[in-house]
Amino acid sequence: LLLLLLSIESKKGFGRRGSQTLTGSGARGKGDGAAGKKDVQEVLEAGERQLLRSGEDERAEGDQSCDMKQYPCLEEGGTIDVLIPKKENVVIAKCEGKVEIVCVNNTPLFFKSRDTPWFPTLKLLHQYPQMMPKLRVDTGAIKFVLSGANIMCPGLTSAGATIHDEVDAETAVAIYAENKEHALAVGFTELSTEDIRSVNKGVGVETIHYLNDGLWKAPILE
Repeated sequence: LLLLLLSIESKKGFGRRGSQTLTGSGARGKGDGAAGKKDVQEVLEAGERQLLRSGEDERAEGDQSCDMKQYPCLEEGGTIDVLIPKKENVVIAKCEGKVEIVCVNNTPLFFKSRDTPWFPTLKLLHQYPQMMPKLRVDTGAIKFVLSGANIMCPGLTSAGATIHDEVDAETAVAIYAENKEHALAVGFTELSTEDIRSVNKGVGVETIHYLNDGLWKAPILE
């Protein structure tokens, strides 16, 4: 699974679904564990950087570079052009595990792995909370989400939890907590919200990126 758990002081990477752990990037794959711990800056230096400039075809071609069609609210009103200006240099850092991070002025905005959609960073989500479907966990699940654990179905169906938006399986979602205003995590649904309710056991949402993980602590990538 893709789990953003990059650390600054303890150098923890992110990635639980895959066998690789990176700081600032993750990998989907079989297995459960981490094969390495790297600082985000080291990963970006080692990875291939693709510099996109205004007017270049790469902005719309290949690897879905800067293709944010899954977030139509950013397309409407020209918000995406403010976030990723056509006259600015946009760096797509290509890292191990087929991970890509979109950076503007050294600030990470979006990230993805080979077989995932683009995910926004939490800092970006806090600016534009309407950009993602919302699910809300109960208070009992908060400490587990903030430790990087995946979200079990009962944590989304119990009293205090709310399924604000109906979504299919394999959808990027914002995770909120009971009585809290701002999202505490970004997730990827393992089940549809309909199945989360009906099955009501097992993992409902894979936790991808959460408050105080390494990406949160590294707002600027030099």
